[in-house]
Amino acid sequence: MSRALVADGVTPTPSAMHTVWGSPLYRGATVALFLSGLGTSAAAPQITLFLVDELGVSLTTAGLFYLTSITAPVAGYLVGARSDRTGKRLGLFRLAAVAGFLGWIGIALSDQVWMPFVISAVVLAFAGAAGSQLFAAVHDEVQATATPAGDGIVSIVRMALTAGWIVGPVAGSLLATAAGPRVMFAATGLCTLAQIVPMGFRGIRSARPAGAGVVGQEAAEAHRPRPALRTMLPLLAFTGLYVLVYAGEPIKYGYLMIYMDNNLHLPTAVSGAVIGIQPFIELILMPVAVVVARRIGLMRLMILAAAFGVGANLCFALTGNALGMFAGQILMGGVWGVFAGLGIIVAQRLLPDAVATASAIFMGSTAIASALGGLTGGLGVAALGLPHVFLAPAAYSLVAAVGLAVMSRSRHFAG
Repeated sequence: MSRALVADGVTPTPSAMHTVWGSPLYRGATVALFLSGLGTSAAAPQITLFLVDELGVSLTTAGLFYLTSITAPVAGYLVGARSDRTGKRLGLFRLAAVAGFLGWIGIALSDQVWMPFVISAVVLAFAGAAGSQLFAAVHDEVQATATPAGDGIVSIVRMALTAGWIVGPVAGSLLATAAGPRVMFAATGLCTLAQIVPMGFRGIRSARPAGAGVVGQEAAEAHRPRPALRTMLPLLAFTGLYVLVYAGEPIKYGYLMIYMDNNLHLPTAVSGAVIGIQPFIELILMPVAVVVARRIGLMRLMILAAAFGVGANLCFALTGNALGMFAGQILMGGVWGVFAGLGIIVAQRLLPDAVATASAIFMGSTAIASALGGLTGGLGVAALGLPHVFLAPAAYSLVAAVGLAVMSRSRHFAG
């Protein structure tokens, strides 16, 4: 496992796409994650407007809604640990999808201020575990079949989530304008529930504990202990560095558009193009990143991606023109073309005996990153103003790059 992190991941061979299309599990996971990204990204930009316009809260109170996602890592860990003990990946995935459906329907029907906050913190926290269960199921199948296209398969499946996030905001805005935000939230709930359809109700093969026979596999999995904290430290360290890289995203989405409109006075079409170019660059680079990782190593590529984050935020902070904004977003596309596609692979390899727990910890960490970014952005704007607030995420990315370089030389990644 550790040697693979240094020496390279498995390249996406020409058969990776064919393998995904030919496998009901891989194909279903791809469609399910697209629906997940579509629904979640459609609702995310609309929730504060709903709270302000429909429920009459202040902008400050509406902004606090995003802090409710801080419970998601805890819920994800609990679900992931249960999954690793029982091996019932898809059963827990279906329960999480149903929780997401009920949560978004509940928000659509909310008529009290407290209701969306409680629903998000309690119900939707568990809904977020659906994606991590799918990645754990894909991992188990890749391990069981020993396919040489394993990392390529994971990258293709992960690309579907990014594709959903490209389409979702536009679709959500159009639906909210035409039918209102409550209908749009109900549609998000339906997208979440619809994830179950492409996966069907089949079982999956779970990775067997070493030495377990077919008869003893179920019992061994049922009594598998939770991973010790010591064995989780490399994963937690890697995830912490990922949080530093990701923390720049809420700062960027919170203040870059304001900066371009109020300070640079860019035309709306240009500002929209700046914002929209990142996910397309990310989507293009995700399969390329898998190929490059084979040549230079996963960790080296991630160090480079973190350095791109430094450059991107320096472009936002120091250039003061449209060209600099485009350059920053292109570099940011490079950041997420690497981390979005390969981060989950590294996380699972750092905790190979508990891949559902690893997936949940890694994917749930975005909530912590959002909270860190929101706090940094609020304090940074007050202290540094625009555009120099972007120096803070540049510093975070620099720390992450150095940390990844140190980790790449540790015994967990070498030898």
